[in-house]
Amino acid sequence: MEGTIYLVATPIGNLEDITYRAIQTLKNVDLIAAEDTRHTLQLLNHFEISKPLISYHRHNEQIKAEELIQKVLEGKNIAIVTDAGTPGISDPGEEIVKQAIEKQIKVIPIPGASALINSLIVSGLPTKEFSFYGFLPLNKKNRKETFEKIKREQKTVILYEAPHKLQKTLQDILEQLGNIRACLVKELTKIHEEKYYGTIEDLIEKCQLPKGEFVIVLDLNEIKIEEKQEITIQEQYHYYQKQGLEKKEIIKQIAKDRKVNKNEIYQMFLDKK
Repeated sequence: MEGTIYLVATPIGNLEDITYRAIQTLKNVDLIAAEDTRHTLQLLNHFEISKPLISYHRHNEQIKAEELIQKVLEGKNIAIVTDAGTPGISDPGEEIVKQAIEKQIKVIPIPGASALINSLIVSGLPTKEFSFYGFLPLNKKNRKETFEKIKREQKTVILYEAPHKLQKTLQDILEQLGNIRACLVKELTKIHEEKYYGTIEDLIEKCQLPKGEFVIVLDLNEIKIEEKQEITIQEQYHYYQKQGLEKKEIIKQIAKDRKVNKNEIYQMFLDKK
Protein backbone atom coordinates (compact mmCIF):
# COMPACT_ATOMS: atom_id res chain seq x y z
CA MET A 1 0.00 0.00 0.00
CA GLU A 2 1.38 3.40 -0.97
CA GLY A 3 2.13 6.10 1.57
CA THR A 4 1.12 9.75 1.90
CA ILE A 5 2.88 13.07 1.40
CA TYR A 6 2.33 15.70 4.08
CA LEU A 7 3.09 19.37 3.39
CA VAL A 8 3.92 20.58 6.89
CA ALA A 9 4.01 24.30 7.67
CA THR A 10 6.69 25.24 10.20
CA PRO A 11 7.19 28.46 12.21
CA ILE A 12 8.48 31.54 10.39
CA GLY A 13 10.20 32.72 13.56
CA ASN A 14 8.44 32.03 16.84
CA LEU A 15 8.61 28.29 17.54
CA GLU A 16 5.35 28.45 19.50
CA ASP A 17 3.51 29.01 16.23
CA ILE A 18 3.87 25.36 15.24
CA THR A 19 0.61 23.44 15.52
CA TYR A 20 -0.03 20.28 17.55
CA ARG A 21 -1.00 18.55 14.33
CA ALA A 22 2.31 19.51 12.70
CA ILE A 23 4.26 18.08 15.64
CA GLN A 24 2.28 14.84 15.58
CA THR A 25 2.72 14.53 11.83
CA LEU A 26 6.48 15.00 12.07
CA LYS A 27 6.60 12.37 14.81
CA ASN A 28 4.59 9.82 12.82
CA VAL A 29 6.05 10.01 9.30
CA ASP A 30 8.83 7.71 8.13
CA LEU A 31 10.94 10.42 6.56
CA ILE A 32 11.22 14.22 6.53
CA ALA A 33 12.36 16.02 3.36
CA ALA A 34 13.79 19.39 4.38
CA GLU A 35 15.01 22.46 2.51
CA ASP A 36 17.97 22.69 4.92
CA THR A 37 18.47 19.59 7.07
CA ARG A 38 20.62 21.46 9.59
CA HIS A 39 17.97 24.10 10.12
CA THR A 40 15.17 21.54 10.39
CA LEU A 41 17.23 19.43 12.81
CA GLN A 42 17.21 22.35 15.25
CA LEU A 43 13.42 22.47 15.06
CA LEU A 44 13.11 18.71 15.54
CA ASN A 45 15.51 18.73 18.49
CA HIS A 46 13.51 21.49 20.15
CA PHE A 47 10.38 19.33 20.04
CA GLU A 48 12.29 16.10 20.77
CA ILE A 49 11.51 14.54 17.40
CA SER A 50 13.93 12.04 15.92
CA LYS A 51 13.37 11.13 12.27
CA PRO A 52 15.52 10.47 9.19
CA LEU A 53 16.14 13.64 7.18
CA ILE A 54 16.76 14.06 3.47
CA SER A 55 17.71 17.25 1.62
CA TYR A 56 15.03 18.67 -0.69
CA HIS A 57 15.72 22.16 -2.02
CA ARG A 58 15.44 24.28 -5.18
CA HIS A 59 18.63 22.97 -6.76
CA ASN A 60 17.80 19.27 -6.43
CA GLU A 61 14.00 19.49 -6.44
CA GLN A 62 13.41 17.71 -9.74
CA ILE A 63 15.65 14.72 -8.98
CA LYS A 64 14.75 14.39 -5.31
CA ALA A 65 11.04 14.67 -6.03
CA GLU A 66 11.27 11.55 -8.19
CA GLU A 67 13.18 9.70 -5.44
CA LEU A 68 10.65 10.71 -2.80
CA ILE A 69 7.72 9.71 -4.99
CA GLN A 70 9.26 6.25 -5.36
CA LYS A 71 9.59 5.92 -1.58
CA VAL A 72 5.93 6.89 -1.15
CA LEU A 73 4.92 4.29 -3.74
CA GLU A 74 6.83 1.75 -1.64
CA GLY A 75 4.66 2.64 1.36
CA LYS A 76 6.62 5.40 3.11
CA ASN A 77 4.88 8.42 4.62
CA ILE A 78 6.89 11.58 3.97
CA ALA A 79 6.69 15.12 5.39
CA ILE A 80 7.88 18.05 3.27
CA VAL A 81 9.13 21.06 5.26
CA THR A 82 10.93 24.28 4.38
CA ASP A 83 13.15 26.48 6.53
CA ALA A 84 10.15 28.56 7.53
CA GLY A 85 6.49 28.75 6.59
CA THR A 86 4.42 26.74 4.15
CA PRO A 87 6.03 24.45 1.53
CA GLY A 88 5.42 25.49 -2.07
CA ILE A 89 5.07 29.21 -1.31
CA SER A 90 8.33 30.70 -2.67
CA ASP A 91 9.92 27.48 -1.40
CA PRO A 92 10.32 23.86 -2.63
CA GLY A 93 7.19 21.70 -2.69
CA GLU A 94 5.42 22.53 -5.92
CA GLU A 95 7.24 19.93 -8.02
CA ILE A 96 6.59 16.95 -5.76
CA VAL A 97 2.90 17.85 -5.54
CA LYS A 98 2.64 17.83 -9.34
CA GLN A 99 4.28 14.42 -9.53
CA ALA A 100 2.17 13.06 -6.68
CA ILE A 101 -1.04 14.10 -8.43
CA GLU A 102 0.11 12.38 -11.62
CA LYS A 103 0.74 9.16 -9.63
CA GLN A 104 -2.56 9.56 -7.74
CA ILE A 105 -0.69 9.77 -4.44
CA LYS A 106 -2.52 11.36 -1.52
CA VAL A 107 -1.20 14.81 -0.56
CA ILE A 108 -2.29 16.33 2.75
CA PRO A 109 -1.54 19.93 3.79
CA ILE A 110 -0.82 20.59 7.46
CA PRO A 111 -1.72 24.29 7.85
CA GLY A 112 0.38 26.75 9.76
CA ALA A 113 2.41 29.93 9.52
CA SER A 114 2.43 31.98 6.32
CA ALA A 115 4.30 35.28 6.12
CA LEU A 116 2.27 36.63 3.22
CA ILE A 117 -1.14 36.17 4.88
CA ASN A 118 -0.07 37.56 8.24
CA SER A 119 1.59 40.56 6.59
CA LEU A 120 -1.56 41.21 4.58
CA ILE A 121 -3.85 41.28 7.61
CA VAL A 122 -1.68 43.81 9.49
CA SER A 123 -1.07 46.02 6.44
CA GLY A 124 -4.28 48.01 6.75
CA LEU A 125 -4.76 47.55 2.99
CA PRO A 126 -7.75 45.85 1.32
CA THR A 127 -7.77 42.09 1.87
CA LYS A 128 -10.72 41.08 -0.31
CA GLU A 129 -8.51 40.47 -3.35
CA PHE A 130 -4.73 40.22 -3.56
CA SER A 131 -1.95 38.90 -5.78
CA PHE A 132 1.28 37.31 -4.54
CA TYR A 133 4.44 37.64 -6.63
CA GLY A 134 7.03 36.33 -4.17
CA PHE A 135 10.59 37.49 -4.89
CA LEU A 136 10.95 39.70 -7.97
CA PRO A 137 13.22 38.31 -10.72
CA LEU A 138 16.83 39.55 -10.75
CA ASN A 139 17.10 39.36 -14.53
CA LYS A 140 16.37 42.85 -15.91
CA LYS A 141 14.11 41.66 -18.71
CA ASN A 142 12.10 39.31 -16.47
CA ARG A 143 11.91 41.96 -13.77
CA LYS A 144 10.52 44.51 -16.22
CA GLU A 145 7.96 42.00 -17.49
CA THR A 146 6.87 41.27 -13.92
CA PHE A 147 6.38 44.96 -13.21
CA GLU A 148 4.28 45.23 -16.36
CA LYS A 149 2.02 42.50 -14.94
CA ILE A 150 1.86 44.23 -11.56
CA LYS A 151 0.86 47.50 -13.24
CA ARG A 152 -2.27 45.76 -14.51
CA GLU A 153 -3.34 44.67 -11.03
CA GLN A 154 -6.29 46.36 -9.42
CA LYS A 155 -5.84 44.88 -5.98
CA THR A 156 -3.36 44.53 -3.14
CA VAL A 157 -0.03 43.04 -4.23
CA ILE A 158 2.41 41.18 -1.97
CA LEU A 159 6.15 40.72 -2.51
CA TYR A 160 9.02 39.16 -0.57
CA GLU A 161 12.46 40.77 -0.37
CA ALA A 162 15.85 40.23 1.26
CA PRO A 163 17.34 43.13 3.27
CA HIS A 164 20.29 43.82 0.94
CA LYS A 165 17.92 44.20 -2.01
CA LEU A 166 15.14 46.13 -0.27
CA GLN A 167 16.21 49.68 -1.14
CA LYS A 168 16.71 48.80 -4.82
CA THR A 169 13.31 47.12 -4.97
CA LEU A 170 11.57 50.07 -3.30
CA GLN A 171 13.24 52.43 -5.78
CA ASP A 172 12.06 50.23 -8.66
CA ILE A 173 8.51 50.22 -7.25
CA LEU A 174 8.58 54.03 -6.99
CA GLU A 175 9.78 54.32 -10.57
CA GLN A 176 7.42 51.71 -12.04
CA LEU A 177 4.27 52.11 -9.93
CA GLY A 178 4.56 55.58 -8.45
CA ASN A 179 4.47 56.81 -4.86
CA ILE A 180 1.66 54.44 -3.83
CA ARG A 181 0.60 53.44 -0.32
CA ALA A 182 2.36 50.41 1.09
CA CYS A 183 3.33 48.47 4.19
CA LEU A 184 6.62 46.80 5.06
CA VAL A 185 6.60 43.94 7.54
CA LYS A 186 9.98 43.00 8.99
CA GLU A 187 11.00 39.83 10.87
CA LEU A 188 7.42 38.64 11.34
CA THR A 189 6.80 36.75 14.64
CA LYS A 190 10.40 37.36 15.78
CA ILE A 191 11.81 39.57 18.54
CA HIS A 192 12.54 42.46 16.19
CA GLU A 193 9.21 42.34 14.35
CA GLU A 194 8.26 45.75 12.96
CA LYS A 195 5.75 47.28 10.58
CA TYR A 196 6.28 50.41 8.52
CA TYR A 197 3.34 52.25 6.96
CA GLY A 198 3.16 55.04 4.41
CA THR A 199 3.98 55.83 0.80
CA ILE A 200 6.89 54.22 -1.03
CA GLU A 201 8.94 57.39 -0.48
CA ASP A 202 8.18 57.17 3.26
CA LEU A 203 9.36 53.56 3.37
CA ILE A 204 12.55 54.34 1.48
CA GLU A 205 13.32 56.97 4.12
CA LYS A 206 12.39 54.76 7.09
CA CYS A 207 14.43 51.73 5.97
CA GLN A 208 17.84 53.13 5.14
CA LEU A 209 19.77 50.27 6.81
CA PRO A 210 17.38 47.31 6.62
CA LYS A 211 18.00 44.07 8.48
CA GLY A 212 15.94 40.89 8.43
CA GLU A 213 13.48 39.44 5.94
CA PHE A 214 10.78 41.72 4.53
CA VAL A 215 7.29 41.39 3.14
CA ILE A 216 6.15 44.30 0.95
CA VAL A 217 2.41 44.92 0.70
CA LEU A 218 1.40 47.34 -2.06
CA ASP A 219 -1.87 49.21 -2.51
CA LEU A 220 -2.84 49.12 -6.18
CA ASN A 221 -6.55 49.31 -5.38
CA GLU A 222 -6.98 53.04 -5.84
CA ILE A 223 -4.76 53.73 -8.85
CA LYS A 224 -6.73 55.64 -11.45
CA ILE A 225 -7.51 53.65 -14.53
CA GLU A 226 -5.86 56.22 -16.82
CA GLU A 227 -2.58 55.75 -14.94
CA LYS A 228 -2.42 52.07 -15.90
CA GLN A 229 -0.33 51.43 -19.00
CA GLU A 230 -1.51 49.35 -21.94
CA ILE A 231 -4.69 48.19 -20.18
CA THR A 232 -7.22 46.36 -22.34
CA ILE A 233 -10.86 47.37 -22.76
CA GLN A 234 -11.92 44.19 -20.96
CA GLU A 235 -9.61 44.89 -17.99
CA GLN A 236 -10.92 48.45 -17.87
CA TYR A 237 -14.49 47.14 -17.88
CA HIS A 238 -13.79 44.78 -14.96
CA TYR A 239 -12.11 47.62 -13.06
CA TYR A 240 -15.25 49.77 -13.13
CA GLN A 241 -17.50 46.77 -12.65
CA LYS A 242 -15.79 46.03 -9.33
CA GLN A 243 -16.53 49.61 -8.32
CA GLY A 244 -20.25 48.88 -8.72
CA LEU A 245 -20.93 50.75 -11.95
CA GLU A 246 -23.65 49.53 -14.31
CA LYS A 247 -22.86 48.55 -17.91
CA LYS A 248 -24.03 51.85 -19.44
CA GLU A 249 -22.03 53.85 -16.90
CA ILE A 250 -18.94 51.70 -17.51
CA ILE A 251 -19.10 52.18 -21.28
CA LYS A 252 -19.55 55.92 -20.83
CA GLN A 253 -16.56 56.10 -18.46
CA ILE A 254 -14.31 54.00 -20.73
CA ALA A 255 -15.19 56.27 -23.66
CA LYS A 256 -14.33 59.29 -21.53
CA ASP A 257 -10.99 57.78 -20.42
CA ARG A 258 -10.03 56.91 -23.99
CA LYS A 259 -11.50 60.10 -25.47
CA VAL A 260 -13.65 58.28 -27.99
CA ASN A 261 -17.37 58.15 -28.74
CA LYS A 262 -19.27 55.84 -26.38
CA ASN A 263 -20.96 54.16 -29.35
CA GLU A 264 -17.52 52.99 -30.48
CA ILE A 265 -16.93 51.28 -27.13
CA TYR A 266 -20.44 49.84 -27.13
CA GLN A 267 -19.85 48.38 -30.60
CA MET A 268 -16.65 46.70 -29.39
CA PHE A 269 -18.60 44.77 -26.76
CA LEU A 270 -21.27 43.82 -29.31
CA ASP A 271 -18.60 42.47 -31.66
CA LYS A 272 -17.19 40.25 -28.89
CA LYS A 273 -20.53 38.54 -28.23
